Amino acid sequence: MRVSGSPLISVVVLNWNGVHCVEGCLVSLQAQSYHPLEIIVVDNASTDKSVDFIRMNFPEVKMILNKRNLGFAGGNNIGIKASRGRYIMILNNDARLDPDCIKELKRSIEKDKRYGASASKILLNGKETLLDAAGISIYRDGLSIGRGRLERADQYNMEGEVFFASGCACLFRKEMLDDIGLFDEDFFAYADDTDMGWRARLAGWRCIYNPKAIVYHLHSASSSAYSPLKVFLVERNRISVAIKYFPFRLLIYGLFYTLGRYFYQAYGALFKKGAAGKFTQEFSRFKLIKILLKAHISVLKNLPTIFQKRSQEKRKRRISNKEIYGLFTRFGLSAKEIAFKE
Repeated sequence: MRVSGSPLISVVVLNWNGVHCVEGCLVSLQAQSYHPLEIIVVDNASTDKSVDFIRMNFPEVKMILNKRNLGFAGGNNIGIKASRGRYIMILNNDARLDPDCIKELKRSIEKDKRYGASASKILLNGKETLLDAAGISIYRDGLSIGRGRLERADQYNMEGEVFFASGCACLFRKEMLDDIGLFDEDFFAYADDTDMGWRARLAGWRCIYNPKAIVYHLHSASSSAYSPLKVFLVERNRISVAIKYFPFRLLIYGLFYTLGRYFYQAYGALFKKGAAGKFTQEFSRFKLIKILLKAHISVLKNLPTIFQKRSQEKRKRRISNKEIYGLFTRFGLSAKEIAFKE
């Protein structure tokens, strides 16, 4: 039943071969205490039977079928453009929400008109004692990671401002998206939320975290947690983030921060710690180095386009360089912390 004055919230669920997990996601949306909801499933050219499954079991869901896999950014942008809500939620198909999740996200985002996004408390599905993300933390070379990743879930219980929200499950104010634009489709996948976070921050928008908005996430269900493609995209996209948004001085200093991170990641690869350690358990250290070099070469090839975007974003910036540096003080991680996170 629609409560008088309650605005429509659109939920965009991006699906790719999600027949094993999408049911839990959509059932949890049906059980939400907040109404009205518009549920839009954007399918990225799935080859399993998930499209037929959704049509048969969730006839109320609006389906958009892409002819090819447009990635996280392209697929979600299609859904956002089709949304009619005042607020738009982005939700992974392998995520499941507590019944009050959307109600809590809306309650938080409406506390201040400067809040353009609301972040949920995301737990690992099947390992609910561990956090997947409580917002996003950032590093001075453009890399980011889920705030509190793999820490105890009984932490991060205070509502408050974070750098930005994880793209796994977050609520956006449509007004913010109209102002800053949608996801950068050149990213394809990974760091899309970080990129949008920087764009939002530089335009003066903020993000609030609500620990009562609980989400359970089957991490990397759509792709391998430590695949070569993921390593390539994460490294390529973090460099693009830095070039697009960081002050020139920070770009220079960022090279030293990258060297520091690489030092700890090399240690992790050697002693099987952090994401680098996990990767080299399945692949060789040489392959890891090769992928990182490939990512840097890819960025070099696309520098003209990236610098063009940098110029465009600089013209829209509403905060000072001092305020940008302050974001790292408030929401940043050290090289050791980010290198040893899995």
